[in-house]
Order: sequence, then C-alpha cells, then structure tokens
Amino acid sequence: MKAVLSAIEQHLDEPSARGLAQAVAAVIREGGLQAGDRLPPIRTVASELALSPTTVSAAWGRLGRAGAVRTDGRRGTTVTDQSRPTASRYQQAFERPAALALDLSTGVPDAELLPGLGRALASLTTAGTPGSYLDEPVLPELAEVLLAQWPYAVPRLAVVDGAMDGMELVARTALRFGDRVVVEHPCFPPMVDLLESVGVQVVPVRVDEEGLEPDGLRDALRAPVAAVFLQPRAQNPTGVSLTERRAHALADLLEGTTTLVVEDDSAGAALGGETVSLGRWRPEHTAYIRSFSKSHGPDLRLAALSAPADLLRALEARRQVGQGWSSRLLQRILLSLLTDPVAVEEVEQAAQEYAHRRAVVVDALAGHGVEVDGTEGINIWVPVQDETAAVVRLASAGIGVTPGSPFTLLPGEGDHVRVTVGLARDGHAELAAEIAAAARTPGWRPGVR
Repeated sequence: MKAVLSAIEQHLDEPSARGLAQAVAAVIREGGLQAGDRLPPIRTVASELALSPTTVSAAWGRLGRAGAVRTDGRRGTTVTDQSRPTASRYQQAFERPAALALDLSTGVPDAELLPGLGRALASLTTAGTPGSYLDEPVLPELAEVLLAQWPYAVPRLAVVDGAMDGMELVARTALRFGDRVVVEHPCFPPMVDLLESVGVQVVPVRVDEEGLEPDGLRDALRAPVAAVFLQPRAQNPTGVSLTERRAHALADLLEGTTTLVVEDDSAGAALGGETVSLGRWRPEHTAYIRSFSKSHGPDLRLAALSAPADLLRALEARRQVGQGWSSRLLQRILLSLLTDPVAVEEVEQAAQEYAHRRAVVVDALAGHGVEVDGTEGINIWVPVQDETAAVVRLASAGIGVTPGSPFTLLPGEGDHVRVTVGLARDGHAELAAEIAAAARTPGWRPGVR
C-alpha cells in the first residue's frame, strides 16, 4: 500500500481531482497497479497526500468514468482489466439474441433504397496507385463537390472512415482527460462510449422540439466546457432537427468561449433539404461531420469532416501515423454517386420514402393515443409504460425494437423504445397498432401479479 501511495505521489503534478486521477493512471500504465488491485481507501489517500476526501472521491469518479477502475461495494475500488472488452452502451442497445421477422432495432438504412453502384463501378478499371504515400488524402474533384454542398464556408476538409471515425479523431485530438463535454439527452450510445473512453466528464443536456435546450447549456457553461457534441438533423434517437432559431441562440450562448462544437450529421442526404449548423456563426470553433452511410451505404465507410484549421492539421497528422487516408477507390465511387444524375435522383426518392414511412407510422400511432416527438429521420422515439415489457411484447409479435435505457443519461424521463421505421416497407397501420399495444403494456412490479 505504501509503495502504491509513494508511486502516486511521485506522479502527482497538481493537488486536484484531475491531477490525482492522472497520477493513478500513470501508475497503472507503468504496472504499479494491476488489474484486480484495490486502490487505497479514500481517507488513507487523503491523509497521506494532504488532499481532501472530496478531491480523492472526485478523482476516483473520473477514473471510473474512463473505465480504469470499478467500485464494487465491500471490495472497494479496483483496477479494471483494460485488455478485456466491457459491455458498452452500444452493445446493450443493439445486441439481439435471435432473428426476428421484422427487425426495427438496427438503425440502418433500407438496402433497397440505396443508390445502385453499377454505373459507378463501370467507370473503374483499377484500384489506383498514389504517386507517393504523402499524396493529398482527399480527391480534389470530390473535395470540390463536397465544399459546394457544405452548410457553411470552409477552405478545406478531410475524408474519414465514417462518422464515428471522425468523432473519435476529434475527441482524441481535441479533448483531455477530465474535460467537461456537453452531449444531448437522450444520446446515441456509441458517442457516450467514445467520450467515456477518452476520460472526459459527460454533461447531458436535454433536447426539445428545436434541439439542445438553451437553459441546459447555459447551466452547463457555469463551468468551463471543452466541447459540445450534437446531431443537427434527425437526432438519434428522437428525430429532432435543430432549427435556425435554436442554433443562433446556442451560438449566442457560446459567444466569447473557445468551446468546440462537434456536429454529427449522420443522416446527411437521406433526409434531403438543408442542414442548420452552428458553423454559420462559429466557423472557427466548429467541427462538422457529414456521413454518407444512411444515404449511400454503410459499407462505403465514408464521411467528410471540416474543423478549425489547427485542429484539422492535427487530425491529419494523427492519421498519417495510422491509416494515412480513406480509400481513394471508395472516394471515387462516392464522387460518382454524388454527381451521377440517376444516383442523385435515387437518393432523393429514398429521402421521400423515408419521410413517408415515418409520417404514416407516427400518424397511425397518434390515432392510438401515442404521441411521438421529432420530425425527421429513419427512427422514432416512442414513450412506453415499461421499456422491458414493450420490447418483450413486440418481440413476441416478431418485431425487434431497441430499448431506450442505453440512450438515456438523466433520470426521471420515462421509458422509451427506439423503432427504425425507415425499414418498415409496408403494413404500417398494423405495425403502429402493435407498437401502441406494447406502449401500454405494464411491467412487472414486486407484489403485483
């Protein structure tokens, strides 16, 4: 125990929760603490290192959110095994034990509504060879097309391997252990997993019918906020899209700060229309990521990313020592899909079909007395009496939906399920009736039969 305390003290650069957490993390990295080892009691650490118990407790909390330690009752706080995967929010939300006749839990686009690749592939003869491994990572022709479609003026952008790759690059480059980061509530589970893996303090702020609530952001900004992560269109899971009025209000609240806004436009062209971005008011403090997974195909693994100049250079430097660039072969395919009139029309028709499917199910649910908020996207966020009971009842009818709890970060919001109605090609009235019945299904309570 004394050896561990001595090692922690040697790495303690500042007498704060953040400094102590970083010192313990350093000892873990160096092997002074192994998986399963118990951390010294809070009062012992506080006494030996001349810190307050509150500071030590806060440090243990930071380490816990980063997944470095786990508190387990009488066993105390122990170091976790970082080599073994843990059950993430993502796994909790999307793992399914069995196949279902109609699986609306996945959040993926309808394969039948993706544009055909025949014309794009016909124009390719080889995978291509770069002049050197330091060639420009983005095809100039693709960059020109993307910049013309961007929601605010930027001088250049990067192409990355999907939206989550872009968000990971931003998070691991721009954020530091212990930073406070605002996210939407409810929130896309993989985003929370990513941020917690970086070791930041996640600060949830509720979403209403216009986007992130200003009052919640104002409260969060009473202490320094390193970044705000949000989805400007068809927020997953609610389907809420940021209005111009709300975006302007949020930009005003952030005026005078260096807080980075990270916008994940995961829906992209699958919605059609224009995107509202805080980059219009804060271009020097906004990173915007547009994915082509929903609109052109998840297996293309492509997204475009813009960011402040210094951050973009740092992202590109990080990529150079890793994957280097996103496949130019896939970039050429995307370029063809974005410029071929037939493919463009197919994507536009898909956006109209998704909007139709969503509208008819939402309207039918309203007829059953179930009101669903949000306006766009392939998912709906359905309030239910009991989440588990609703999931089980729908599964018994051969319908898969996603439980809402992995998306929720704040208590007292009521139970929900997420339903990917964009995958429902027909039978919308029958589907709505099943969902409405499941929404009214009560859960088991102790002493109630």
